[in-house]
Amino acid sequence: MVLPIVAYGDPVLKKRAEEIKENTGEVQQLITDMYETMYNANGVGLAAPQVGKSIRLFVVDGSSFAEDEDESTHYMRDFKHVFINPAIENEKGDEWGFNEGCLSIPGIREEVFRREELTIRYLDEKFKEQKKNFKGFAARIIQHEFDHLEGKLFVEKINPLRRQLLKRKLDEISKGDVEVAYKMKFPKRR
Repeated sequence: MVLPIVAYGDPVLKKRAEEIKENTGEVQQLITDMYETMYNANGVGLAAPQVGKSIRLFVVDGSSFAEDEDESTHYMRDFKHVFINPAIENEKGDEWGFNEGCLSIPGIREEVFRREELTIRYLDEKFKEQKKNFKGFAARIIQHEFDHLEGKLFVEKINPLRRQLLKRKLDEISKGDVEVAYKMKFPKRR
């Protein structure tokens, strides 16, 4: 089922999400619904807070970044994962900039700098513990979605002056004064 994506300004996006205690049918259904919602919105990642659930879960599928001819993105073809109760153990490498966007903040893209590699411990969709290293675009997608679980948004990582210039546009998003091609829930819509 396609769920509405929560827009900028909703308090759930600013809260640190709670750990998931057990594998239930409800959690498994949410994973299925989150993938369907993400694909419907043409996203590459979606965190549970973005669908109004303050729990430590996100899904990713970076296959749209994979280009057959490009060796640097070829690995993304198989980058589809569920992350439950993730913990980033370390981030390393140089910070590199990329023009990021977010399904909860439609119409805004800004350059965000992130480390190029990370190690993350998490439970997969079968609640089996995993510990993996990711780099490049995979690491970036994970860092972006992980930030959602910490109550942080990508616009908080940009230059404060630039963020101030976006304030009006962000307010319009929270009021629903934005065109989107997917189902959304706006906190300040009248």
